[in-house]
Amino acid sequence: MRTLGATLQAVSPGAVEIALTPGPALSQQHGFVHAGAVSAIADSAAGYAALTLMPPGAGVLTAEFKINLLAPAAGRRILARGRVVKAGRTLTLAQAEVFSEGEGGEKLVALLTATLMAVQGREGVGD
Repeated sequence: MRTLGATLQAVSPGAVEIALTPGPALSQQHGFVHAGAVSAIADSAAGYAALTLMPPGAGVLTAEFKINLLAPAAGRRILARGRVVKAGRTLTLAQAEVFSEGEGGEKLVALLTATLMAVQGREGVGD
């Protein structure tokens, strides 16, 4: 997230927001934020939302995700809002909605659904 310049905006149990400021380093050939950057903040928002419901010391890894890119990501800021749909001991289902913020307010630009796996007792993977 540091490489992308993404920042954590809000954290609560089962929910996380991550923001990104568009710029040339994150743009694709038409000037929109690249789908890879949109996917990265969406995956992280969903993953961190899942992590907020894990036991202390546990980590979380994405096992699978699907993303629908609904509109070009452009504006003053791109915001991913992750939330847990269903938390389990081993697998958690989460979603992230990604919005572009501009003069007209927020516009939904992507929707991600992810399956995340709880990881405990593994070197280097933890909160």
